[in-house]
Amino acid sequence: MSAAEQQVTILIVEDDPGDQILIQEAFADHDGDPPRLIVLEDGQQALDFLYRRGAYADAPRPDLVLLDLNLPKYSGRAVLEQVKSDAELRSIPVVIFTTSANLDDISAIYLLRANAYVTKPVDLDAFTTAIQRIKGFFVHTARLPRTSQAA
Repeated sequence: MSAAEQQVTILIVEDDPGDQILIQEAFADHDGDPPRLIVLEDGQQALDFLYRRGAYADAPRPDLVLLDLNLPKYSGRAVLEQVKSDAELRSIPVVIFTTSANLDDISAIYLLRANAYVTKPVDLDAFTTAIQRIKGFFVHTARLPRTSQAA
């Protein structure tokens, strides 16, 4: 498999078990090689994974992070701020996928250099469609940065 054909690794940071399942099902529902999904439940786990600490010492570098804002331990905003201020991590695209449609939240998140902000639809079909559109763009359309750290 060439570098251009490598399987995409997506880090999903979501504390709601129901949303975790819906996201995983939406990513799996497509033609071709599905992305590798890694699901974590809180901001501390996300940072440990990204920095390869503790149980995540051998973690692959994700090609994309799908990040909820309302997380235990460290908020999604704190995780985003850390990722985008770190020279080793800032090139990883981060998509905020959250229930908040607050304009102040949206503005603040883009100031922290998120790559996209998507409000979670409450309707099941719209939720699935939103994930499939994220997947369609970031997995099939966009060229993602690859580094020597990519697994």
